[in-house]
Amino acid sequence: MVVDPEVLLSEVDGLESRGHKAVASRLTLSERAHLILPYHRVVDELRESSATEGRTIGTTKKGIGPAYEDKVKRVGIRAGDLRDLDRAGELIQGAMASWAPVVDALGGQMPSHESIMAQLTEIAPRVVAMLGDTSELVDDAISGAQHVLFEGAQGTLLDIDHGTYPFVTSSSPVAAGAAAGSGVGPNRIQTVIGIVKAYTTRVGGGPFPTELTDDVGAHLAKVGAEFGSVTGRARRTGWLDLPALRYAARVNGLGGWALTKLDVLTGLPELKVCVAYETDRGRTDSFPIDLVERGARCEPVYETLPGWTEALTDVRVLDDLPERARRYIRFLEDATGVPIYLVSVGPRRRETIVLHNPFVGRAAAP
Repeated sequence: MVVDPEVLLSEVDGLESRGHKAVASRLTLSERAHLILPYHRVVDELRESSATEGRTIGTTKKGIGPAYEDKVKRVGIRAGDLRDLDRAGELIQGAMASWAPVVDALGGQMPSHESIMAQLTEIAPRVVAMLGDTSELVDDAISGAQHVLFEGAQGTLLDIDHGTYPFVTSSSPVAAGAAAGSGVGPNRIQTVIGIVKAYTTRVGGGPFPTELTDDVGAHLAKVGAEFGSVTGRARRTGWLDLPALRYAARVNGLGGWALTKLDVLTGLPELKVCVAYETDRGRTDSFPIDLVERGARCEPVYETLPGWTEALTDVRVLDDLPERARRYIRFLEDATGVPIYLVSVGPRRRETIVLHNPFVGRAAAP
């Protein structure tokens, strides 16, 4: 992964200031993680702000993409390089030289090498103290029969290979990326759980066939507090897209769904679900990702289900959900062929219905 060392340390300090003790000593950072440095953020922001209308990706402007570019160009700075700041300084000079013409062409200004090294000199001891071989650490935990959870970021349609290119991130958030990124063999992963909202959202640019720009979309955004976790930008909202979910289930090899924000649908008189697409090639039950990417005709085909009015936040057992909510869940399971493992009915951790715990066993029949 790529890590901004300033942000990492600010998050550690934030946790410790809220009473979580010795966070840094319990956190191991891979020495192979690539660092996001100030010039990456400069390039990211300049590119996004200068992009022509319709070509903005909607990045977070946090420098992630340029840091991945340096990684692939083999000029990236890794966390382990902070053990030798003289060598790190030489590497940074080389990377900055390759970015300087880009920044100049975009009308920006590169941060000075001296300012970057001053910053790294100050924070390097704290970062180095966290470094370790995380591949060995995780593999040893698995060999020791400990519970290990890999958590991915972004989503399937933001995957650099399998997403709606070019409106994607710079990494591989599909499940296979967990093995490649963590350095454990794919046969060590026993269960893959897909996190899916009871409706669809997207932040930033890119195609969104089931997007709602009406009062229903506004309702989902407001009740669901749909704002980007990093940028605070409003997320776009839309109806659930079953072809997209089947696509995600296939490329990730999903064993189960964790269905979130079911409570946000409460109060809507009817719920539409995209079950297929009408395209220039005819009707398809598969997600027509190539047509979606090209902006070709992809009209969602909806099936309408009845909504419910009962509050869900106090429900902890599936059978206590309103019948129409249970029908919505069964519809999703049947249409994707993937069982529901968890259902969240509110934003708090306890507001969760556990149907299947992959670490323990089945808690209740769906």
